[in-house]
Amino acid sequence: MEPKVYINGELYPKEEAKVSVFDHGLLYGDGVFEGIRCYNGAVFKHSEHIDRLYSSAEAISLEIHLTKDQLKDAVINTLEANNLKDSYIRLIVTRGVGKLGLDPFNCETSQIIIITDTIQLYPKELYENGLDAIIVQTIRNHSKALNPTIKSMNYLNNILAKIECLNAGAAEGIMLNTDGYVAECTGDNIFIVKDNEILTPPVSAGILVGITRNVVIELAKEAGVTVKEVQMTQDDLFEADECFLTGTAAEIIPVANIDGRKIATGKPGKITLSLLKKYQELTSSHSSL
Repeated sequence: MEPKVYINGELYPKEEAKVSVFDHGLLYGDGVFEGIRCYNGAVFKHSEHIDRLYSSAEAISLEIHLTKDQLKDAVINTLEANNLKDSYIRLIVTRGVGKLGLDPFNCETSQIIIITDTIQLYPKELYENGLDAIIVQTIRNHSKALNPTIKSMNYLNNILAKIECLNAGAAEGIMLNTDGYVAECTGDNIFIVKDNEILTPPVSAGILVGITRNVVIELAKEAGVTVKEVQMTQDDLFEADECFLTGTAAEIIPVANIDGRKIATGKPGKITLSLLKKYQELTSSHSSL
């Protein structure tokens, strides 16, 4: 069966799913998006993702011409049309078709696109052995220049960092903020474990507040592990007992090395593995839309 893509209330075969070259999402990266997972036929943290999408849209004065419930129904209907039980969902809202020029209010109406497909961000062996990361030279956008809580379609800052880490032969790049503190990776939030406590950068470091990040923090607290949001330096990373990343596509993945230096033993640590197991149990038991 050929995959189908939702565009503005209609389902199109993948090869026929097209957008106008005058869409400001294409011309200027003017739009917002969410990456969402579906497990066992149920959308994981559906309401949280939809809420964040609407918050991002509101922050850039972008009107979504569906209610939250209507949009959730559209996601579910697209999954059903593609007969997908375990998948990755890319939900996109662009500014829509408009005239050339930056003025967003010259656009007719926003455009809603829903893509559903399978995804595997990293090879299985990296979840078992940990990945190699580097600290990239590309600095995270200043939060006063671009609010990091907006999940914008314009990912050039992240892409430049990703190119840098891939050119260096690393799987992921860790980005610092303008003050030199650890912010996040090119597509994931970052955590370390030190003296049996979990540490992660705060919102003020210039991070996107990940849905998976929040789930992992709750799982850790439920297991009795202390979680602290603190400013972290490069040295904190090198001296960590464990390090792992979280994201919708990545879920939870251990980090073995940073800048060629082993994190502790260079193998996934016990707290990381425990959280990974708890996360997998949570998602495998997830069955309500």
